[in-house]
This record gives sequence, C-alpha cells and structure tokens, in this order.
Amino acid sequence: MSLSGKKILIAISGGIAAYKVHFLIRDFVKKGAEVQVIMTPDAEHFVTKLSISTLSKKPVYTEFYSDNGTWNSHVEMALWADVMVVAPCTANTLSKMVHGMCNNLVIATYMSAKCPVFIAPAMDLDMYVHPSTKKNLEQAESFGHIIIPAENGELASGLIGQGRMSEPGTIAKTVEDFFNSNIEKTLAGKTILITAGPTYEAIDPVRFIGNHSSGKMGFSLAEEASKRGAKVILISGPSSQVIDDKNVTLHKVTSAKEMLSKVFEFYDTIDIGIASAAVADYAPKEVAKEKIKKNDDNLTIELVKNPDILKTMGEKKTHQFLVGFALETQNEEENAKGKLAKKNLDMIVLNSLRDEGAGFKNDTNKIKIFTPTEKKEFNLKSKDDVAKDILDFVESQLLK
Repeated sequence: MSLSGKKILIAISGGIAAYKVHFLIRDFVKKGAEVQVIMTPDAEHFVTKLSISTLSKKPVYTEFYSDNGTWNSHVEMALWADVMVVAPCTANTLSKMVHGMCNNLVIATYMSAKCPVFIAPAMDLDMYVHPSTKKNLEQAESFGHIIIPAENGELASGLIGQGRMSEPGTIAKTVEDFFNSNIEKTLAGKTILITAGPTYEAIDPVRFIGNHSSGKMGFSLAEEASKRGAKVILISGPSSQVIDDKNVTLHKVTSAKEMLSKVFEFYDTIDIGIASAAVADYAPKEVAKEKIKKNDDNLTIELVKNPDILKTMGEKKTHQFLVGFALETQNEEENAKGKLAKKNLDMIVLNSLRDEGAGFKNDTNKIKIFTPTEKKEFNLKSKDDVAKDILDFVESQLLK
C-alpha cells in the first residue's frame, strides 16, 4: 500500500462532518500510515480528543499549550508531515487559510507546512455556492493545494445539494492516488505474472485438500508492481483478498491444474514471473461425484502428485526473470538453495514458519533472498514493505 509509513497530519475544523473523520483516521492507520490530528477549538463541539486519539494512537492538540504548560510546536508538526489534510474544512477555516488569519493552532500549523495540502470543504449549500467561498477555493487551488470537492446530498440543515464533505473513502483514495502518482515508474513497459494464494484440490463436491495461504503476499506484490508502472497478470487461488487496479488483471482459479493452465496462457509474453502461490503438492486421484458419507471409522484417499508449476516455468524459461518462494520449517537455507538450482530460478524468497510473524495469514513477513551468487536478509516487515524489498531486489538484478 502506498500509505505504508506515510506521515499524515489531519486538521479538523468545527463542522458537523467532523464525525466522519473517525472513519478516515481508521482507514489511514489500517493502511500503515502514521496519523497526527490537530483540531480547532470549535471542533471539540463535534468530536472528542479521546475518540480521535484512540483511533490515531497519538495525542490530539487544539491549543498552543497543553494543560501542563508544554508547548505544542506547530512548526515541528508541520515539518513532520508528508501531507496535511484539512477535513472538514469550514468556510471560516478556509477563509483564514487563504488570507493568513493566524489565530489558532490549525492555521499556524498550516502556514508552517511545506508539504502538499488537501482540503475537503464541508458547509451548508448556500455557503458552499457563495461567491466568497468559490473565490477562496480557487485561491487555495492557486497555492497548489488539492481540493476534494464537496458532494451532493442531504445536509445538516435539511437542504439537499452540494456541501457534504466527501466520504472518508474518497478522501483516502485521493491521498493514495497522490502518493501513487509520485512513485517512480521503474517497471514501466514490463509485464509481470504473479501467482498467489493456495490451491484447493477437490475430494468431493464439498471437501478439499488445501493450505492456510491467504494470498496477501501475492496481492501486495501485484499492487506494488502496478505502482511501479508494470502491467500485472495476477493468478490467484481461492482468497478473500481484493484488488481494484486498472494495471492488474486478476484471474481466479481453484486447483493446481487450473493454475498451471492459466500460467501458460501468458508465460511466453511476460518479462518477470513471481510464483508466490502455495500450490498443493498432491491431489486426490479420484474425486467423488457425491458427498462422501461418514460410514466407516477410517477413510483412505489415494493422492497423486500435482504438476510442479514452478519447475515447469523454469524448464520453459527463455527470456523471463523467474522468482520462486520457499516456505520452510527446517534446513531452511539448504532447502531454498536446492529449490533455486533444481527449478532453474533466477532468485528465491525464503520465509520460515519458525520466525514469529512470518508465513501464512499474517500481515507481516520476514524473508531472505537468494540468487546463485548472493544472499540478502531482511527484518520483519509488513507484507506491503516486503513486496517493495522483493521488487527492489528484482530491479537490481535486471540492471546487471
């Protein structure tokens, strides 16, 4: 996610739409951002410091001095931020921002900010369409600020029209899109195929053999590759993960055989293949047409080997840069290096179930990367950050 590690300063002014900011903060924090909130004194009529600080995990400031006499430095907060979001931005706060009427902590911080500023106006219909508001918004835009227009709908006054603050999801997406547009397109012109998630091998119409893979690592890789300008073909086994990206084409499969077939629909056309899926090694030899009834104390199912998708990719490799994954529980490095050579890979990513926070279902991972001549270790990180490390390493190899 593009918000991972970003520092977001949110300024809340005194409008009824302030209640929506709870959802915005939660969204930013969930996506890995660090959030600091400041408020105008009037904002406390609509939201509490307690609720905001609980969600942001930081103290909330409304005055230059705290009750204990500590100075809340508007300069430090302004310089700390990667972006500043004023939401809701009332007509009063907007006017003060545009005309430099610096009489509270929010305006002082805003006037000290060197980062991009996003403004989400919220006010009643007649106020929003007033010539002074229009002029102030135009002036703010001329400063280089990004205006997130108010939406149409029912207003607190009972009127229906434009003036509702944009929904938290819209504000968050605007900020995300800003960061995405500033990522260097280092993989522009490349086509990357990524496999993700588990495979399910049917026993009967309701049962299957599978594993605990969530698909999170593969989906994070797809998102990051897209941000770097790549065209991404994402082939996923059963997973609850979702992706909404015009540069990513998602193909859903269930079994290992289906995944193999889908991979080789595209394999000749790709530049990079990343096999992060946890493919079942075996499948039932026979699939029952009806649900197997529980009649006997024991049930024997004959298993046969599934096709080795990654090995087949290695055997048929012509120009592709091929990346495999190894999830190990013992002799980790030895097994990963063996897989690297045996399957004709250019690079392999090792994670161990013995490392706390690594492996299936977690939002974090801890990896080591091997090539035939190199080894690099990484600390425990979010899977979004691990995706960045993996693609950074891939790019470094492509430059050689």
